[in-house]
Amino acid sequence: MAVHSSHPVSAPPAAPPRERTSHILLRGWCIALLIVTLSGTALPLAFGVPVAAAIGVVSFLVSVILWATIRPRVQWPRLPWYALAYIVWALASILWTHWLEATLTTVALLIVTTVGALFVGAVLTWREVVRALASALKWMLGLSIVFELWVSLIWDGPILPHFERPAGPVPDPIVLWSRDNLLDGGRIQGIFGNSNALAYVALLAIVVFAIRIASRAPRRPVLALWLVLAVFLFVRAGSATATLSAVAVGVVLITVLVMRTTTRAGERTRYYLAYGILAVGGLLAAWLLRDHVFTALGRSSDLTGRESIWEKVLARAVEHPVIGWGFSTPWIPTDPAFDRWIIDHGQTVMQAHNMWVDVFLQLGAVGIVLIAAAYVAFVWRSWFFAIDRPRWDLVSDRPYTAVTLLPTLTGAILLVQGLAESTPLLNWGWFLLILFAFKIKQAPLVGRGPSEERLIGEQGDRPLER
Repeated sequence: MAVHSSHPVSAPPAAPPRERTSHILLRGWCIALLIVTLSGTALPLAFGVPVAAAIGVVSFLVSVILWATIRPRVQWPRLPWYALAYIVWALASILWTHWLEATLTTVALLIVTTVGALFVGAVLTWREVVRALASALKWMLGLSIVFELWVSLIWDGPILPHFERPAGPVPDPIVLWSRDNLLDGGRIQGIFGNSNALAYVALLAIVVFAIRIASRAPRRPVLALWLVLAVFLFVRAGSATATLSAVAVGVVLITVLVMRTTTRAGERTRYYLAYGILAVGGLLAAWLLRDHVFTALGRSSDLTGRESIWEKVLARAVEHPVIGWGFSTPWIPTDPAFDRWIIDHGQTVMQAHNMWVDVFLQLGAVGIVLIAAAYVAFVWRSWFFAIDRPRWDLVSDRPYTAVTLLPTLTGAILLVQGLAESTPLLNWGWFLLILFAFKIKQAPLVGRGPSEERLIGEQGDRPLER
């Protein structure tokens, strides 16, 4: 005869644990930080440089206050030291800079971006980082398509920065915030006022949304629609360099997936040799056939005048080859040293359009060594973060997770972008470099470690089987 026991074997039923409101608000603040970082030139174009600078200062102060209040668990010896050494060298250039005001301004921007990235990496777990980045990218893409629709359907014509209407024909379309090309098939610029910037953000969004879908995140049909929008904006932006970055992302993704199939020691060595030969051959062929490649992409073989910019920058850089002229990323166009120095389409150029040439100009050979060390360390760690199975005990067949693909694919985007742009040195490029380099060192295993051990609302995110 069954007898009711006052001491049941299992725990009584209870509601599932939920995130605290404070943590939800914290993640919301991290999304806001990412939005500000991803926006790039959008804030200055819309509201002016003073307002954009004020937003940056406020975001920095709020993040510092929250960090001091929350005191997240951080393994301080495990910081991205090479990247931080680059920042220290940039700060030290105040002692010899030839453009002091520009150095002070841009070093402050670099520090603000770095602190924001470290803050997000310290308070969010890996899956929360991907979720927050996906949310911020949705804002960027959504605002870009709404802005272009508003310009075409309501404003009805090109628009200048600060919501001004051109009084007549503009001397060069480069001065326009939007050229009203959405409905006529031309290249669109989104809220960034720059087609290349829109294309790279859209490419990053494609990667992030695909990873979220592969992670079996909630509301995958909606994510698929966002992915379609990202592809549409990427195509309509029509950026040749972003297209090359997309090819690099595809190659890296295929390589990672192939490496994940290895089961015996020594198998990866053969793949590394094969891919090394293919990479060298591919780069050599791309250089020898660059005229045909860039013609097919609708660009000139000198990357739309970039070679002439590199020549002028290098001619000045070799005058101070060891320590450089002083940090300034980006170049401040109102500074006498940069004002009308290099002109493109009637506008003062604000970067060298190659991050390595830019670093050589500003911080010399020492800066080149430091930034190269930062990227080598990041690429090395992110690569093995992606291809190695998660393992912390004798179990050696745990499934991979799609989240681990994000740092190495982002690295591919930044490295290719850095060949034709200096933007990996600031804004979201630098932010993500610091964020992922820091996060990999703090939590080399997704879901395990001091920075991952807290309740998060990740229902629906599951490991990706090989």
